Amino acid sequence: MKLLKRIGIFIGIIVFLQTGYAVPESNNDFDYYVLVLSWSPEFCSNSQKTNEEQCKIGRKYDFVLHGLWPQHEKGYPSECSTQKIPRKIEKKCNIFPSKKLCYHEWRKHGTCSGLNAAGYLDLSKSLKESVVIPNKYKLPEKPFKTTLDELKSEFIAANPGFSNNSIAPYCKKGNYLKEVFFCYNKNGKPRSCSKEVLKKSAKSCGKKDGFIIRNVR
Repeated sequence: MKLLKRIGIFIGIIVFLQTGYAVPESNNDFDYYVLVLSWSPEFCSNSQKTNEEQCKIGRKYDFVLHGLWPQHEKGYPSECSTQKIPRKIEKKCNIFPSKKLCYHEWRKHGTCSGLNAAGYLDLSKSLKESVVIPNKYKLPEKPFKTTLDELKSEFIAANPGFSNNSIAPYCKKGNYLKEVFFCYNKNGKPRSCSKEVLKKSAKSCGKKDGFIIRNVR
């Protein structure tokens, strides 16, 4: 059933990308997408007072959507237009842990996606929902330790379409999981992340003794 669900989501993404969400080609100058899932307990370890919408005790978020970022093989485009999210589709922002983050991500990254706001938010939702989270990362009650290779192996086992180079974790000061990058081509199919992204990931989370996954509160 899980395989059929993933196939259905992937077909849906392909159909979605062929529909009328496109904006002028000048905003489509990038090489691939990065779906960024942030580990909310780590973000909230320092942001509880300033971001209660996401970090209030009892929210119990694990992985949350940070954003969908158009990428170059080196670097990335940003703030490609001044187009705003229309009020009538603001409810689509509920895929993010806060509305403020949704507006920021659209302004900085979404305007460079080649899609209008509705298309960008719908694609973000589809790709996020296509990622199967391994069980040990679902609302852990206690912190645990893992390594770069172990995390990648666990996500690949749960998501056979990914390869070792399709996934790039990032850690805070090398000690705590901060977020995970999942790389896709423009058709929404998993691909290798750029050498630049993989190099930074290895440097960030590559300690031999691993890094800590904070527990959900």
